Amino acid sequence: MKEEVRTLRAPLPSGPYSQGLKVDGWVFVAGQGPVDSASGAIVGNTIEEQTQATLANVRAILEAAGATINDVVKVTAHLKTMDDFDRFNSEYGKVFSDPKPVRTTVGSELVDILVEIDVIARASE
Repeated sequence: MKEEVRTLRAPLPSGPYSQGLKVDGWVFVAGQGPVDSASGAIVGNTIEEQTQATLANVRAILEAAGATINDVVKVTAHLKTMDDFDRFNSEYGKVFSDPKPVRTTVGSELVDILVEIDVIARASE
């Protein structure tokens, strides 16, 4: 059974999708960007600032589902330019403890933001 995950601590969906879903203890978080949940404004101008803001949104949705950032097993990261990879990677590495989740990082045609991240987590029992 699918259970919708919704929190005001992260931006609400801008289209026909859920912020997150919880299915049999698994948590699926939709792609998040560096958007302030209250104002809708983009947070930060650098890849470092935008990565931090994006991961804060991911964390908020995970917590609303009863999970933590340490429960994440899979990450997909989209970067506007792969030139930002090393700086993104540095910020990303500060958030996840070992063993780190598996990850795919790709270059994407993002509009107005430098990074978008979605995750899959297994909520702790």
